[in-house]
Amino acid sequence: MPICRLQKLKEAFHGKYGQEPLFFACAPGRMNLIGEHIDYCGYAVLPMAIEQNIVAAVSVSDSKTIQLANTEPKYKDFSVSVDGLSIDRENPQWHYYFLCGVRGIQEHLSLSSLAGMCCMVDGTIPASSGLSSSSALVCCAGLVTMEACQKALSKVTLAETCAKCERYIGTEGGGMDQSISFLAEEGTAKLIEFNPLRATDVRLPDGAVFVIANCCVEMNKAASSHFNTRVVECRIATKMLAKARGLDWSRLLKLGDLQKELQVSLEQMLELVEELLHPEPYSREEICKTLGISAEQLCEDILSANTQHATDFKLYQRARHVYGEAARVLQFKAVCDSSPADAVAQLGDLMNRSHASCRDLYECSCPELDQLVDICLQAGAVGSRLTGAGWGGCTVSMVPGERIDSFLQTVREHYYAPDARRSALEKQSLFVTRPGGGAAIFIEE
Repeated sequence: MPICRLQKLKEAFHGKYGQEPLFFACAPGRMNLIGEHIDYCGYAVLPMAIEQNIVAAVSVSDSKTIQLANTEPKYKDFSVSVDGLSIDRENPQWHYYFLCGVRGIQEHLSLSSLAGMCCMVDGTIPASSGLSSSSALVCCAGLVTMEACQKALSKVTLAETCAKCERYIGTEGGGMDQSISFLAEEGTAKLIEFNPLRATDVRLPDGAVFVIANCCVEMNKAASSHFNTRVVECRIATKMLAKARGLDWSRLLKLGDLQKELQVSLEQMLELVEELLHPEPYSREEICKTLGISAEQLCEDILSANTQHATDFKLYQRARHVYGEAARVLQFKAVCDSSPADAVAQLGDLMNRSHASCRDLYECSCPELDQLVDICLQAGAVGSRLTGAGWGGCTVSMVPGERIDSFLQTVREHYYAPDARRSALEKQSLFVTRPGGGAAIFIEE
């Protein structure tokens, strides 16, 4: 953490609150190399933490109030009683993400009362860019709350707790963002597996670098139903496949759980999808008839709060993406572990196939992301794909080291320069990244 940045934050804190911070908490953003939209289906993902992060300067008092401020003026100050924490799902403002982390730790530790806090937050992760700025804020807040209440939790417990508490704001994610934020180590990507949560080092190949490029289309996943619609479609696909195979479908929620129940390979699951699901969208009526449930049961037991309006569900496409992407993650790690001579080319091909699946089967891309991926490949990347939830945000490209300068120049000229808004955002939108470290506490001396 650059000392100058902490010093500036310390000065901003003193200017706002007239006192010195007691400690700093930091949580990084993340970039997912491969494994999109499969963590909430129970499958392993392969992200790395990035150098961009969220930092909070904090003081503790007996004021019974949490006061929040942000160094970015567009994010307004917020104050709330520790006895009156409430999170408005319909209005996903920045401070509600912070309160998700506070409330999650409070509930996990069964704290009857919270310490009063003054917090000043500073972030370098572009908002709504697919680099997990919101989850980093949740993780940072969880770390702040733990330290302010003088408690100690393991990194794994913190990750699992923060993954669950983001659901307070309505996002039904799977835990990748929070896990890499806490479990990351500098210099290595991680294979993150779930149930139980564990992280394995993945050494990336020499000779290639990763470049993040923001398409400059913002997407707030808590403010739309795109993300949760995909979660629900995967849930329904699980139940429809389980019913067709004579299983107790009512207790199965994830495509990964279904595979474990059937004890077959990912390739066999793909064959089952082809055999048992049709490519045409499923109506509510067809789902209810097949499962033998009422429309009310569908709404209450399967759909989420912000997907009650959905009428059609693409089960075949979503299941095909999930099982195919889960296989690509394992193939990616196997190539990294074995380091063949053509490792960079093999990994690039897996990234390209991942983007095609996100675009065509999961439909979580957008025209700007597709254009940017094409430009990155033409500029010399061996692989390029969207990273994060999609519908906007960033691409990640694998670029041979000797091509990096010409790559950056070409992307600037063909994607950013022709558009005034993109050009103005270019400096924070196009950058080389490397695996960074995980969340941490810094005690002010």
